[in-house]
Amino acid sequence: MQNLILRLIINAVALWVAITFVPGITPVGGSLSWVEYLILALIFGLVNALLGRMLKFLTCLLNVATFGLFTLLINAGLFWLTGLIGSYLRVGFTAEWWSALIGALVVSIVSAILSVFLKDELKGKKKDN
Repeated sequence: MQNLILRLIINAVALWVAITFVPGITPVGGSLSWVEYLILALIFGLVNALLGRMLKFLTCLLNVATFGLFTLLINAGLFWLTGLIGSYLRVGFTAEWWSALIGALVVSIVSAILSVFLKDELKGKKKDN
């Protein structure tokens, strides 16, 4: 359970960075609170878990043919879809296609960096002081 909550927080921070710093991504209602970012992170996780894996499996050969670059397009589409679903719940964002592509890259990079720094917590290990 702690791992799930930590992943949710990592995704919320990554989404905050993308929505705040990538031009062309506009939050619904002007700004979002941290609770709304957590809801958006939950939507993002569900979209990736349900659709992301299936799309990556179905486009496996296309990913091999493009040396994995098609995954960037899938991630951009999933990022855009997260904003669309969140918009219906009034916690989302709107993004142009190129902004969604850059936003998806930013979310991936920030999530990877935070996961590296929090790898012991994600594995459930305690650090010795």
